[in-house]
Amino acid sequence: MTTATPKQFPALESVTRPAVDTAAAAYYLNRQQQTLRGWACHEDGPLRPIRVNGRLAWPTQKIRELLGVA
Repeated sequence: MTTATPKQFPALESVTRPAVDTAAAAYYLNRQQQTLRGWACHEDGPLRPIRVNGRLAWPTQKIRELLGVA
């Protein structure tokens, strides 16, 4: 039996991409990925994702603003 190693994410301050995937956004916001998907579905969360070909992309700058590190 092999155990999956948790994915490592760079510090939010060093992220240069305009948006991150759901896994990264959940890591930075300290929430479960399914919570962010719920926010996207119900449009009731503190930030809204961008939908790109059916996938969710979370704006990096909005994550920084929400966490107060903008």
